Amino acid sequence: MSALEEVVRSSTLEPELLELVKLRASQINGCAYCVDMHTKDARAIGEDEQRLHLVAVWREAPVFSARERAALDWTEALTKLPETGAPADTYELMAGAFDPVEQVALTLAIVAINGWNRLAVGFRQPVGSYTSHRQPATEVVR
Repeated sequence: MSALEEVVRSSTLEPELLELVKLRASQINGCAYCVDMHTKDARAIGEDEQRLHLVAVWREAPVFSARERAALDWTEALTKLPETGAPADTYELMAGAFDPVEQVALTLAIVAINGWNRLAVGFRQPVGSYTSHRQPATEVVR
């Protein structure tokens, strides 16, 4: 799990986008510990409070970019894989917003957070105990 996280952290994906993805998967999976964690981490790196409140209803909220929408859609498709089958249109939207290396990193981020959710829920991680140690992100040069 830590190796997956390291691959994701070393990618060119924006830290804010990754926190949105982690938050959305955690909401779907009902992982209160991870929702708390990723909300705190997102705020620590400067994410807007309103956007955090709207992640659960991102389809109706005009505050997310096309790239963020593609990532959130892909997150939902993979998190709900038995229900969705990862539809071709969702894949195409994601593939159009991310280069091939980013596609892998994004997918690994989704795989990792789904695993972390299962560990946190399964082992009854105490909600509210997490303190963020994140620092504001520095801009990634592409």
